[in-house]
Amino acid sequence: MIVRRDPDVHLGYCTNIHAGESWSEVLANLSTHLLEVKRRTAPAQAFGVGLRLSNRAAVELAEPEALARFRDFLAAHDLYVFTVNGFPYGRFHGAPVKERVYLPDWLDDERVAYSDRLATILAALLPAGTDGSISTVPGCHRARGTLDEVGPAIAARLFRHVAGLVRIREAGGPTIGLALEPEPRCVLETSAEAVAFFARHVLDDAGVRAFAAHAGLTTGAAADALRRHLGVCLDACHAAVEFEDPDAAPRAFAAAGIRVLKVQVSAGLRLRAPDPPALGALAAFAEGVYLHQPVIREAAGLRRYDDLPEALADAHGGKLGEEWRVHFHVPLFRERLGRFESTQDFLRTLLATQARDPISSHLEVETYTWDVLPEEYRREPVAEAIARELRWVRDALGATP
Repeated sequence: MIVRRDPDVHLGYCTNIHAGESWSEVLANLSTHLLEVKRRTAPAQAFGVGLRLSNRAAVELAEPEALARFRDFLAAHDLYVFTVNGFPYGRFHGAPVKERVYLPDWLDDERVAYSDRLATILAALLPAGTDGSISTVPGCHRARGTLDEVGPAIAARLFRHVAGLVRIREAGGPTIGLALEPEPRCVLETSAEAVAFFARHVLDDAGVRAFAAHAGLTTGAAADALRRHLGVCLDACHAAVEFEDPDAAPRAFAAAGIRVLKVQVSAGLRLRAPDPPALGALAAFAEGVYLHQPVIREAAGLRRYDDLPEALADAHGGKLGEEWRVHFHVPLFRERLGRFESTQDFLRTLLATQARDPISSHLEVETYTWDVLPEEYRREPVAEAIARELRWVRDALGATP
């Protein structure tokens, strides 16, 4: 779906909401759920796809025959791929994922190889004249080290991948950007930490010289290439959970010369003035598949946890705090979920800014937790829920229906 009157701004939803790790499973989801969402929201328009590919699916789709058949499928149904979710490498549904979602991370060479595969596939799928984006893990989980400890090793692997993106463009292919996605409890947790990483390890003189030597570019061309091909994915849920300002985060990236290659349009859980009954109800969201990192505001600042059960255990010990925000992606159209609010107000402000002065050309709805939401919040068919989210975003942007 193309939003606004600007043909360079694209809106889709991320297909990581659908379980499927093989290419045949992914294609089956696209042939059913995706086409139904298109029918409900953009029957007479080209419809943008936020494609999620596991490493297994990427290896299978990279086969020339599979890729050719998929291009034919896209053309036959008026679909186009503009972005890829390259965050989860392996299985993402139906079994505990938790901290393993970050592995292999940017301290592992296999993360480079996987990202290279995705870039090659995306280059073959992008419509002529359309830039592409690939979102990825924010370096690594915080348990792997501090920014100063692991930053140089992460940057070195990012340089290897970005050099490949430069080669794709120099060979006449599209411009593809890799988007690091700050997330609670990762080494790039906030927008400020992402800016610090770029300043200390990527766009500093030493980083530019290292990339220039690796890519065979002058330092001036190397700096330009890094700014073109490496940026961030601003996930609205993550930023809201971190109590960030929806206006300040995009300004910080712009001031640092860092491109917001993708905005993931998402919302999390919010609990003001927590009390024991409300925290007891919050336990229904402490499911076993994904991490749901809480950030709790209290008089002394922010208190963070790796997962919801740990925070609830401390709350039983009396650590209630003043306000809780939880990394649990909830439907965008739900302002409230029982006792809880969503961070929808943060998202509305961000989208209002996007409508006035685009933050990014790629917008991707990403409510991947549909099958683990408490049952009372997922009773409608998934295709209709996704369609409602896309319509909600379109309305928030002020687009013409």
